[in-house]
Amino acid sequence: MRAFISFFSEFFADLRAQKMRAFLTMFGIVWGTVTIIVLISFGLGFKKQAMINMHGMGENISVLFPNRTTKPYRGFGIGRGIRLTEEAATVIAAKVRNLETVTPEYINMGIPVRYGNNITNPGITGVYPVYEDLRHVIPAEGGRFIDTVDVIGRKRVVLLGDQVKSFLFGDKEALGRTVFVGETPFTVIGVMQPKGQNSSYYTRDQDRIFIPAPTYAAIFGSTYITDLVYKANDPSMTAEVEEGVREALGEKYIFDPEDKDAVFIWNTADFDRILQYITIGFTVFLGIIGSFTLGVAGLGVANIMFIVVRERTNEIGVKRAVGARRSTILLQFFAETFMIVGLGAVIGFIIGWAIVSAMQLIPVKEYVGTPEISLPVVISTMSILAAIGLSAGMLPARRAASLDVVECLRD
Repeated sequence: MRAFISFFSEFFADLRAQKMRAFLTMFGIVWGTVTIIVLISFGLGFKKQAMINMHGMGENISVLFPNRTTKPYRGFGIGRGIRLTEEAATVIAAKVRNLETVTPEYINMGIPVRYGNNITNPGITGVYPVYEDLRHVIPAEGGRFIDTVDVIGRKRVVLLGDQVKSFLFGDKEALGRTVFVGETPFTVIGVMQPKGQNSSYYTRDQDRIFIPAPTYAAIFGSTYITDLVYKANDPSMTAEVEEGVREALGEKYIFDPEDKDAVFIWNTADFDRILQYITIGFTVFLGIIGSFTLGVAGLGVANIMFIVVRERTNEIGVKRAVGARRSTILLQFFAETFMIVGLGAVIGFIIGWAIVSAMQLIPVKEYVGTPEISLPVVISTMSILAAIGLSAGMLPARRAASLDVVECLRD
């Protein structure tokens, strides 16, 4: 216990004796710690927001668009347009294994929607109730999505995208009001919750309105659907499900299942995986930059400790002469290095936490996310600090422990 107290008293006495040197040494560690905390926190916040925005359109879904054939098949030439009916969803559901759900979708971008004197041209989307969870179109409090009763009764009800609602109604209440889709009146049953969405097809959900699919088909006289949205039971089964979907539709609508252009399938799970790799790489890159900054600070600590060893050569000789072991000298200077790194790290953590907390108040979450100090940030920073302390302390401590007693006393 006495030796422990003596070590700390000597350490802080040396800091007081060399205030400027101690400040400059710890400043490097403080700045490096702040840098790596802020950069990694920013990287993780960006990754988290990017994934939230990506999943705004739906999680691990696939969207199938009918197109034109590019391969001859069973006597048919190339360039034949593939047109799908709602029966395509029934065929896929019956024949494809490992499929969680599939639903048809209608979209019309050319019909105005009006309330009073306000007119806009949103994406008019005809859907079934399963679309709500599949595409994350969630109504705000007080409203609801299209249900089975609406579908069976071909009711003229509509859920508005949040931007459409803002344009038509402003700050007024929209629920229960009547809007005109073309010349047809629809009752507003809900408004979509605002959500992040960095990918879409045709238009983003905030700029759409959603009505029952049978109502859409009846009003617009639509026989053919615009696309199909489906989801595999497991993201790892996506490729197998896609192959099954092509085979089922190829048999029904007579085209080569190997003809990738006959029906284009956008698999968001693949894009999700690519985006995850990009954001991980971005976070690692920021961590490396912060590590270099902290590494430079570690070199400064090592240099200072070599100077300290040189200045205290006589002290080392006296301690060795009265019986101190090499391991004791090694541990002393090694511990002093870790004390400098640790003290600088604590100050750096406090400053870094304050900076990250202040950055959370800046309204840029939708674009770059909100930086946050999480367990991965703390673990990464502590690991790098431990490596810096070990590297910066080992060589000076070994140098001090290897000094010859006679030469130390003579010096």
